Amino acid sequence: MPHTLLVTGPGGAGRTTVAAATALAAAHAGRRVLLLSADDLPDLAPTPGLRTTRVDSGTEFREELAALQERGSALIGMLGGQPLGAEELTELPGAEQFSLLRALHRAAGSPDTDLVVVDMPPLHQALTTLALPAQLRRYLARLLPAERQAARALRPVLAQLAGVPMPAQWLYETAARWDEELAAVQAVVEADTTRVRLVVEPGPAADKALRAGRLGLALHRLDVEALVGNRLAPTGSSDPWTAGIAAQQDASLARWTPAFPVARLPHLGHDLQGPDDADALAKADGLVPGPAATRSRWAVEDRLAEDGVLVWVIPLPGARKSELDLVRRGDELLLTVGPYRRTVSLPSALRRCAVSGAALAADELRIRFTPDPGLWPRTA
Repeated sequence: MPHTLLVTGPGGAGRTTVAAATALAAAHAGRRVLLLSADDLPDLAPTPGLRTTRVDSGTEFREELAALQERGSALIGMLGGQPLGAEELTELPGAEQFSLLRALHRAAGSPDTDLVVVDMPPLHQALTTLALPAQLRRYLARLLPAERQAARALRPVLAQLAGVPMPAQWLYETAARWDEELAAVQAVVEADTTRVRLVVEPGPAADKALRAGRLGLALHRLDVEALVGNRLAPTGSSDPWTAGIAAQQDASLARWTPAFPVARLPHLGHDLQGPDDADALAKADGLVPGPAATRSRWAVEDRLAEDGVLVWVIPLPGARKSELDLVRRGDELLLTVGPYRRTVSLPSALRRCAVSGAALAADELRIRFTPDPGLWPRTA
């Protein structure tokens, strides 16, 4: 499986430009690179090892809906519906995100690619997009559970009440097909070979957006590979205004340097105008992605012998107690961090425990679980 680099950042920070420059730099370094984007890419010179693909969400949406209509033609006819013609179909909100995820899945299986660089939507939208596969799989599992015995037993009764045969088999087969595809996309997003590169135009607004976005990424176990400061004013300028902007940008980047590597891209003084500008940006230090590091893990500490509890340690860099919330629901934990929320399944050992406390310290949420005597194995 090739490595995957997801490029995102606050809106207007220049994500597409940085994604293109990153892909170009990696190709110059000898890697076989595929650049994916749903937007128009900058004009790049033909480069050995570099391929580009623009995701056409409109075409993919029409093809997928036409295929779904064809598979469900019997049901549509049974209900008196009329299929929509291809010329009537316009993509719905969210189609672009699904198309990008599916393109990411296809690219991850490419045998002739070392690195897939993905030009993602703005940071908040990128996070919701990357969370979609796991969320939709959870919804499918709850609404259409794999155990079909009840549906099979009730089908004759429901058919009698409704006056039409119930297409339970078709429904479950469709759900299973969707689950299989979503699982494949989820596997790419959660793979150790997938990382995130954040793009910012440094300043106070970017600092605020980055802090929230980094928390959202941590909640979904996505590691930040590097931060790219884009459109940086030249340092050492005799012009007071330019010098002030450069100083503010330097101070903003310095606050993030301890957290992860920082690459710096200069302001060209104009919009990207052609292959020469893209090549100039691709030569910036730190733009070539390094080897994938070990992914951050959510660890369970066994402290049963010490004080009778298990502790689930969840890294949440920069989190504040006031923006945290957690709720236990059966075998799941609903975690909220600022504007982001995620439902996660508890590790098997913790399912037999009760939540007995939580604390935030040193950028870690530590949740204490006390074994339930009625469920925990007894020792002689």
